Amino acid sequence: MDAVELLLHPVRLRIVHALSAGQVLTTAQLCARMPEVSKVTVYRQVALLAEGGFLEVESEQRVRGAVERSYRLRQDRPAIDAGAAAAMSLDDHRRGFAAAMAALIAEFNAYLDRDGADPVADSVSYRQGTVWLSPDELAEMLTDLLAVLRGRVANAPAPGRAPYLLSAILFPAEQPPPDASSR
Repeated sequence: MDAVELLLHPVRLRIVHALSAGQVLTTAQLCARMPEVSKVTVYRQVALLAEGGFLEVESEQRVRGAVERSYRLRQDRPAIDAGAAAAMSLDDHRRGFAAAMAALIAEFNAYLDRDGADPVADSVSYRQGTVWLSPDELAEMLTDLLAVLRGRVANAPAPGRAPYLLSAILFPAEQPPPDASSR
């Protein structure tokens, strides 16, 4: 299974999110983070991600006669780079977006189900808006956003830091009819 096929699944995306920023978790810990997903499904998806080169075993220990593995994301894991994205069909993009949205909804519901969830105090945001940009303005905005994010994406877990899931969604809205601005 290639990187595109592996990541176009909401449970696998949630596992990748859970293991981001250097997190190391057992499959049992992943199951506890996703109680609405069956254990069999979590174990199967972890196995697929490990077989596909996304996860590696950090350590193993015996627990009640079984071997419990702790997993982390591989630093050299496959990625959906610009070339892979360009090779994706429109249906692949449709499935990828649906998987990302399903994972996002599941993560948001898991957040809301936590004791003490407080969207206002936690600065939760799910705003949408339209910006009108030329191709040059779009390129400049993306460069600016990457510059802002680059310095923070490298942050490691530390006291006082909480993980935030950031999902940027950007696509052209419906094109206005020709000469719509002159009416």
